[in-house]
Amino acid sequence: MKNLSNVKNILWILAGNTAYAMAVTMFILPNGLITGGTTGLALFFYHQFGLPIQAFVTVFNVAMFLVGAWVLGKRFALTTIISTFYYPFILSVFQGIPALGQMTRDNLLAVIFAGLLIGGGIGVVIRAGASTGGMDIPPLVLNKKMGLSVSGTMNGMDTAILLLQMVFSDKEMVLYGILLVLTYTTVLNKVLLLGQARMQVKIVSAYYEEINQAIASELDRGVTLFRSRTGHLKRDGYVVMSVVNNRELAQLNHLIQKIDPQAFIVINQVNEVRGRGFTLKKEYD
Repeated sequence: MKNLSNVKNILWILAGNTAYAMAVTMFILPNGLITGGTTGLALFFYHQFGLPIQAFVTVFNVAMFLVGAWVLGKRFALTTIISTFYYPFILSVFQGIPALGQMTRDNLLAVIFAGLLIGGGIGVVIRAGASTGGMDIPPLVLNKKMGLSVSGTMNGMDTAILLLQMVFSDKEMVLYGILLVLTYTTVLNKVLLLGQARMQVKIVSAYYEEINQAIASELDRGVTLFRSRTGHLKRDGYVVMSVVNNRELAQLNHLIQKIDPQAFIVINQVNEVRGRGFTLKKEYD
């Protein structure tokens, strides 16, 4: 099972980097868009000094990989090595395929689809427990050595790279670049939370035991009881807490209403739930 899991992770890393390379080949380069990260830095050196993008990306990624391995350790190196070498390879392959040229002349469409591919690509790589390498590494190094915020440093570097590209791009393209970064950042966050969000439900009712039994028998979900005392009447009882998926929420509400129409219910969305019934298999005594 562990070997199968490792193979799946490797496939996800390859798929994520492939999506990233497709975005660069089909939308960013043909439309003259600018972006942050290693690709944005490569675009600057391409326009200013004529350095091939895939060559710059290869050299830069290898250099950052060595720095990351030295500072962050072997475990980090092992999770990053695939992206470090595969991304520039697949980028050069795609650039040699004429059919993967300009897909649209509309810059806004190009920004949207590039953002979807880049955000989705980076997201699946991170979910596989790896890194895309390149400009992802300096913020991690600075965080370890100087305690600087990873997200703050990354945003600062992306902004600096976008500003560098003003040398060869007009103001409108800088605005498109900012929109592209915002788009793929939003998609990335959605991908990281995909399939993880759950609904936490807290129920205050005098019929807590009946509700407890109904959730266990009808929904096959675990329940936790918290001792409670009402603020006004000072009545002792229990708060019923359970976590369900979105599809089960309506059924849970129906069960509660059947037992106690006067029940007080608080519903919160939680980003991730780990443990039995979610990330671990259910076990029955």
